[in-house]
Amino acid sequence: MGFWLTLLLFLVLHPCVLAEETVYASIVVKGDTKIAETDDNFICATIDWWPPDKCNYNHCPWEDPQLYICHLRIRIGGSLQDQVVYDVGGLKYPCHPFRKMAYGLFGFSKGCLHMDRWDELNHLLSKTGKLVINILHAYLKVEVKHILLGRLYRFLYRAIVTFGLNALYGRQKIRKSVWGGAWDSSNALLFLWFVPCALKLLNSLNLQGNELSGSGIGASVGAVQYGKDLIYLKAIINELYANHKSKPSLLAPGGFYDPEWYAKLLEITGSRVVNAMTHHIYNLGAGDDPRLVSRILDPHYLNQISETFIKLQQTLEKHGSWASAWVGESGGAYNSGGRHVSNTFVNSFWYLDQLGMASKHNTKAYCRQTLIGGNYGLLNTTTYVPNPDYYRQDILHYKRNMDFLGTFREGSSFMNGLKKTVSWVGRKASAERIMREEYHLTPMNGNLRSQTMYLNGNPLKLTKDGQIPTFDPILVEVNSLVFVASLSIAFITFPNFEASACI
Repeated sequence: MGFWLTLLLFLVLHPCVLAEETVYASIVVKGDTKIAETDDNFICATIDWWPPDKCNYNHCPWEDPQLYICHLRIRIGGSLQDQVVYDVGGLKYPCHPFRKMAYGLFGFSKGCLHMDRWDELNHLLSKTGKLVINILHAYLKVEVKHILLGRLYRFLYRAIVTFGLNALYGRQKIRKSVWGGAWDSSNALLFLWFVPCALKLLNSLNLQGNELSGSGIGASVGAVQYGKDLIYLKAIINELYANHKSKPSLLAPGGFYDPEWYAKLLEITGSRVVNAMTHHIYNLGAGDDPRLVSRILDPHYLNQISETFIKLQQTLEKHGSWASAWVGESGGAYNSGGRHVSNTFVNSFWYLDQLGMASKHNTKAYCRQTLIGGNYGLLNTTTYVPNPDYYRQDILHYKRNMDFLGTFREGSSFMNGLKKTVSWVGRKASAERIMREEYHLTPMNGNLRSQTMYLNGNPLKLTKDGQIPTFDPILVEVNSLVFVASLSIAFITFPNFEASACI
């Protein structure tokens, strides 16, 4: 049986190698070996709670965005998640947006989510199948637009929403950043009671907060207490959705991987409680680090984070074989990303490396920080024009398979970043002329920090009516060499590839 095989190749040329030098190598794809499998909605993006006055390094890259969303799993949550209260029955706090507060967690007060926003969302989806999400000072407002919004027009259908709950509600700060006591479910329970009737999009829930695992970031909760709270939340979900054909999955903890903490959590909860263990990745350092670009272009540096994927998989195999692995949030550089780096062409060497690495290690979903907002947004915060990573994500989502085959490399080591060509290895082509598809991505004028990307020599930009452009490949004879320029990215799709592992 023949399949279409897509190879993703991105090559970095060391400065000491002359531009005219050609380095040859071979990639062999083992069609009889499937090493991992992802979910259908592997690619995910986050919508964070940060308000417009969130600033880093004297720069405030968070606006009040409005946008259409399409084809993505959307995770709503993030840093201020543990300070969100829900405007349902008997709320003890005034329902106002986040405000700067000197002694508040991450420098902000509590913020309120109005339930009429969810009600409006469900109503509009059932009528029109499209919506606009406005993130206005940390609460959601939904409305239908029948004209182009700015320069971006997108449809939403079959959206998958992952919603993060406030995991600190009711707890008390007992010392420094350590919080104790049981989770108070009262506010979340009323919210969840509202959700089954008013929101058909909800696919999964996170009792994760903002990176509460291990020593935490800003706040932490012990694994034993956290596990007990998850058991209780699972019981609530089972009761609320008892008469529904499907119910939300339960994800946790949405923090940085800590082996002992993660193992203890799985031990406490046991099977049939947590569906996926989520972890966060910011392996490039701070957003103002001058070494961001050099780290992105250093494959040895990028490979260091693979240990986290490997160890998490080992933890799941030993302590929680029933749960899958997710990357719940990953933006490369923390503190809103790197200005003039995270939203440019060069960032895709990190992003695509991450998607490939996560897939290889059986990660079921990978949530990019963010869909919009900060310097690492997939969309420009003010114009809503897609940044380079959005287009690459779209192409990858369109071309990729759910199964991942084993590969090995012959010739020069891929890790030295010197390869410039890759030859086709496999069954010889028949007398019939068979063509393969090639998608070559390069930055405008060779500038790695350009926000304009070219596909096969043509700039990718929105059409006159605001639509995402079509991705047209160039066709090349299947048995010819694959030429990939240095500091570029290529998707190569081969027809009639025989892969017994995919049958």
